[in-house]
Amino acid sequence: MSKTLSLLALSITSVLVAPQALAVSSEDLAKAIAKQEAELVTLKLQLKELAQQQASQLAENKAQKQALVKAQQQLAKQDVTQKQLVEHASVTQSAQPKTNLYSSKSVNALSRFSFKSYGSAIFTNDEYFDNVQDTSPERRSRFDLERIVTEFGYQFNDDWSMEVEIEYEHGGTGASLEYDGFDEFGEFETEIEAGGEVVVEKAELRYRPSKAFGIKFGNIHLPIGLSSTLHKPNQYLTVQRHKSEAAMLPAVWNENGIGVYGEVADFHYQAQIVSGLNSEFFRTYDWTASGHQTRFEHVNGDDLAFAGRIDYGNFKTGSAVGVGYYYGNTSGNRNKTNKLNVDGTISIVSVAGALVEGPWILRGQYLYGTLSDSDAITQANKTTPGLRPGNFAQLGSKSQAFFVEAGVKLDSWFDLPITVFANIDYSNPLMEVESGIATKRFENTWTSVGINYFPIPEVVIKAEGGLHQVAVAAIPDTNFFALGVGYQFSL
Repeated sequence: MSKTLSLLALSITSVLVAPQALAVSSEDLAKAIAKQEAELVTLKLQLKELAQQQASQLAENKAQKQALVKAQQQLAKQDVTQKQLVEHASVTQSAQPKTNLYSSKSVNALSRFSFKSYGSAIFTNDEYFDNVQDTSPERRSRFDLERIVTEFGYQFNDDWSMEVEIEYEHGGTGASLEYDGFDEFGEFETEIEAGGEVVVEKAELRYRPSKAFGIKFGNIHLPIGLSSTLHKPNQYLTVQRHKSEAAMLPAVWNENGIGVYGEVADFHYQAQIVSGLNSEFFRTYDWTASGHQTRFEHVNGDDLAFAGRIDYGNFKTGSAVGVGYYYGNTSGNRNKTNKLNVDGTISIVSVAGALVEGPWILRGQYLYGTLSDSDAITQANKTTPGLRPGNFAQLGSKSQAFFVEAGVKLDSWFDLPITVFANIDYSNPLMEVESGIATKRFENTWTSVGINYFPIPEVVIKAEGGLHQVAVAAIPDTNFFALGVGYQFSL
C-alpha cells in the first residue's frame, strides 16, 4: 500500500512541475506521459487486488463468526438436555426403593459368585530307606497327582460372604494299599482315606463391615506357618511345599472355630478360638502334625486352642514380617479319655519374613514349639490298643524347624520368564525330651537348587535337585530330584 501511494505522489508532483520544464523537448514529454500512464494502470490493478483481498477477509471472518455462534447454540442445547436427563434420573431413582450394591435387582447373581482353582502334579526321584532301621538307601522314582483344589465363593451383600475350599489329594478316594516303612520293619496297610484324599480345607462365613475389622467362622485356616498363606504353586519356589513345616505342623492347618481379622495401615491381624489337637496321634517323626483331627466324622472339642498372628506388609504380594502364636491343651480331645489325666499343653511360635525387591526374592521362617507332659503322652500312646505307635511314640518336649529360600527372576535381564533359586529346610521334632535320650534319626536337613519357568503367568513348571542329610553318622547322605507342574486361576 505504501508503494502505491508513493507512485501516486510521484505522478502528481510530475504534473505540477511540468509547466516549469518548458525547456524539455516534446519528445521527452511524450515519453514521460507514457511512463506515468503505465504506472497509473499498474496502480489501478494493485488497488483492485487489494480491494478483493479485503472483501475475501471480511467474508471469511463472517463465516467464522457464524460457525462460532452455531457451536455455542449447540453447546447450550446439550447442556439443557443433559440437565434434563440428570433431573429425570434423580426423580426416577428417588421414586424407586433403595437397594445395596449386591441387590438381586441391581446386579446379576452370577457377578456375586467366584471360582478359583489351583493344583500340582510332581515326579520325584530320590534315595530312600525301606524302614527306619535301614542304613542302605535305594533309589525310587514316583509320580503323584499331588492335589487339585477348587474354591467357591459367594458375596451375599456388602458385608457378608462365604468361601468353600475342597482339596482332592493324590488322584482319588476310597480304599488304598500303602507301604509304611516307618512302622517297625515296614508293613503294608489297607485303609479308607476318610480324611486324606478329599478334604474340606475351608468352609467359612465372613462378616466384614469395614477393612479394619471382620469376623469369620466355620472351618477356617490357622495363621500358623507360611504354608497357610503361601500354598499355591506359584507362591513357593520348591517343587513341594516346605518339608520342614510338614515335619512339625499340619499342612495348611485348618480347624473349626471363630476368628476376628482386619487391616490397619500396613498391619494385618488375626485372632482365633478353634478346636484343638488330639495327642493320641502325636508321633516321633512329625511331632504334633498327626494330631490334626481328620480321621473321624466328628471333631472332639473338649480342648480348644488359641491362634493369633500379626504381620507388617503382605506375604502374598511382596515384602513382610510377621509373628504367630498357638496355644492349647490336647489330652481332652483323646478318644480314650481314661488313659491320660494331664493337659498335654502345646505352644508354638512362628516367626517369618519376606523381602521381594525387584527381581530378588528372599523368604524364611522359624518354628519353635513346646509340649508339656510329653513322657505321659508317650506312655499312654504306647499302651492304647489299636494305635500301634511302636518305636514312634517318643515325643519331643521341644521341637524346632526352619527354612530359607532365595531366588532371582532372570526376566529382569533376559527375555526369559525363569526364576532360579536355592533352598534349605531343617527340622528336628525331637529337639529335647523330658527323659531319656532323643534319637537323631528324624533330625533332617534338605538343601537344594532349582528353577521355576512360567510359560504363561497362570502356569509354572519346576525342577529341583538337592541333598538330604540325617543327623546320624551311620546314615549316608542321599540325593533327590523332583519335577513339578502347577497351575492357578480365578474367575
